Amino acid sequence: MSELHPAGEFFSRATGKLVDFILPPLCLACRAPVQGQGGQIGGLCAKCWPRVDFIEPPRCDRLGIPLPFPSDAPMVSAAALADPPVYDRARAVARYDGAMRELVHALKYRDRHEGVKLFARWMVHAGADVLEGADVIVPVPLARTRLWGRRFNQAALLARAIGRAVNIAETPFALERIRRTPSQVGLSAEQRRRNVAGAFRVPERERAQVAERNIVIVDDVITTGATANACARTLKRAGAARVDVLALARVTDPLTPGL
Repeated sequence: MSELHPAGEFFSRATGKLVDFILPPLCLACRAPVQGQGGQIGGLCAKCWPRVDFIEPPRCDRLGIPLPFPSDAPMVSAAALADPPVYDRARAVARYDGAMRELVHALKYRDRHEGVKLFARWMVHAGADVLEGADVIVPVPLARTRLWGRRFNQAALLARAIGRAVNIAETPFALERIRRTPSQVGLSAEQRRRNVAGAFRVPERERAQVAERNIVIVDDVITTGATANACARTLKRAGAARVDVLALARVTDPLTPGL
């Protein structure tokens, strides 16, 4: 591989500095210019980076929530034992609070897509074990009317970027939402479960992409797991061998108003 000529390297650095001077990079979370703030760390300023509460082991092998004590073997939380999920395993990058909440809202409600590649890298790291051996990546679908209004599906954007990063096929139409459901915001866990019950199906034309496959469902946030369970139940009824879930963020505390 040829190395960059010293003159070319100098020109490249100078050009980069000029661009940063004219259009200084902005923090993905707070949108503040990062010059003079100690630089930018992975797309975030030095002030916002500590405000992302990343979920790392030890964590529940089923729900992906943090656990207090490390172990040499996979552990399952009391919550997963008391109410086992339909999906096999879930993983998320960080808790849904602080800077991560701001990042999700910017992606979902303010058409801010510049962080998708970074989010995908985070998700590949957080979900390394569920992506290993996966055959297909499937985004949680939006209702058509909601998709028309928003113009994009944030889960599909993340799924496409993850698929490209790990070379796994992304199948955006393996699941479809057959009825529009009211927003989940503010609903209790039981209300969320009833809200999405029977809301999804695998189209006949997509069944060959699902049968006997190991599938990873991608979504932006796992709150109670109701949507993930409804999607996993639909995929397993269509013959999926395994269904895991990978999200950008996860609610790890009891539901509070506005979540």
